[in-house]
Amino acid sequence: MKAFIFPGQGAQYPGMGKELYDTSDTARTMFETANDILGFRITDLMFSGSTEDLKQTRVTQPSIFLHSVILATVLGDRFNPDMVAGHSLGEFSALVAAKAMSFENGIILVSKRAMAMQKACEMVPSTMAAVIGLEDESVEKACAEINDVVVAANYNCPGQIVISGSIKGIDQAIEKLTGLGAKRALKLPVGGAFHSPLMEPAKVELEAAIDQTGISEPVCPVYQNVTALPVKSPEKIKKNLKAQLTAPVKWTQTVKNMLADGANTFVEVGPGSVLQGLIRKVDQNAETMSAQI
Repeated sequence: MKAFIFPGQGAQYPGMGKELYDTSDTARTMFETANDILGFRITDLMFSGSTEDLKQTRVTQPSIFLHSVILATVLGDRFNPDMVAGHSLGEFSALVAAKAMSFENGIILVSKRAMAMQKACEMVPSTMAAVIGLEDESVEKACAEINDVVVAANYNCPGQIVISGSIKGIDQAIEKLTGLGAKRALKLPVGGAFHSPLMEPAKVELEAAIDQTGISEPVCPVYQNVTALPVKSPEKIKKNLKAQLTAPVKWTQTVKNMLADGANTFVEVGPGSVLQGLIRKVDQNAETMSAQI
């Protein structure tokens, strides 16, 4: 069975999507539609912008979404998923690619999500840190013992968790986890505590936007971050999307569930190949590849 997977924030790179734009009329039309909806030429930043330009949340999230969804569309009949999943932002790409949401609604929602997250980041100084080489339970327990806000945010693969919280909370957690024997515990170059309670203001803002967005039954099950379980019900999809910003991304659990449900080939659709590496750490025998135009 074939699983198509969609990357999240951090997968962006200068020049992303330009080959799609140059070689496909369908892609060109979709990119220009996105420029119109967003009210600025995001294609200029994607194709010619610097690494710094692409780090702005209002640019990063729509850029990765566009690259992923347009590539899935250009694949045509080769986009034939038995199941889909996306990492954080990638879940929105997966939902559009699986026909649960229109392309236009997807862009609007991703743009609103990016803006809401940016605002929440500016309200409280906060950050995230990668923790390598400890059991999930050890990281969770250490975070729970800290008085400031700090939680497990991304379960990326066995032995790799990203934690999220206030600057003070993350600093204390890094010290504690290093003492517990973590191979590495280091801050990430992000401007906020994604997938933590500090995203509550963004969640409230995004909930209203999700309520206004039409969601249909997808063409295949979507394994959502919040539960790591396959979902087809539009009501459940909406509920899980609303919870996503303040809940952890259960990627390890998602991959394990997809494998248990019969996935034997994982095709990464979008920029980079980060998810393929994570999947191989969950199961070294899993077949992984990047989608090619």
